Amino acid sequence: MAKKGKDSGSFAIIGVGRFGSALATTLALAGHQIIICDRDPERVKELRELTPYAFVVEHITKEALDEIGVRNCEVGVVCIGNAIESSILATLHLINLGVPRVIAKATTKEQGQILERLGAEVVYPEHDMGVRLGKRLLSNHLIDYFSLNADTEIYEMSVPDSIVGKTVAETDLRAKYGLNIIAIEHGDETITNIDPEYTFEFGDGIVVLGHIKSIEKFEHE
Repeated sequence: MAKKGKDSGSFAIIGVGRFGSALATTLALAGHQIIICDRDPERVKELRELTPYAFVVEHITKEALDEIGVRNCEVGVVCIGNAIESSILATLHLINLGVPRVIAKATTKEQGQILERLGAEVVYPEHDMGVRLGKRLLSNHLIDYFSLNADTEIYEMSVPDSIVGKTVAETDLRAKYGLNIIAIEHGDETITNIDPEYTFEFGDGIVVLGHIKSIEKFEHE
């Protein structure tokens, strides 16, 4: 793989602890080519069935990462959280090797700020998991959500009792709440071409896009 040009569907994953191994498994099962490396031989061994490009790398140097072919990947993800110095160095090496998109895991705000200054996108898995759990505990309807920015979310929820038996046109979520319906989940069917005369049924799911406060208002009225 080290001799090829960049593969648009390939990922380099540096560090395969719980977060990195879950990411590697998800990407591999979705059919993407992945390179993984970790200093722990047992972790690497467990993931060798996912990819032939699984390497034990004792010291994360620029030369070591180049040797295993990470410069050929479109995305590099640094999944080293607690070893801050290693996380920063691995991120810097990926950027210097010309990986177009570098994402790095951070466990603290300060670590995240440093990684961002280097040019990486930063994720906070533990924080995000806590927020997601909190939202689930506070909501009777939430199924899942995705934040687009600090104010806007894509929110998947079970339909509130208040709109069961009403049509899409009757609920008029855009006029009342400023929300756009992206999809309706009905049984095993996902409806994306929204019919204004569709009548919401008990057990349906709805995916909406809009301002967080507007979603909360809709959910609780």
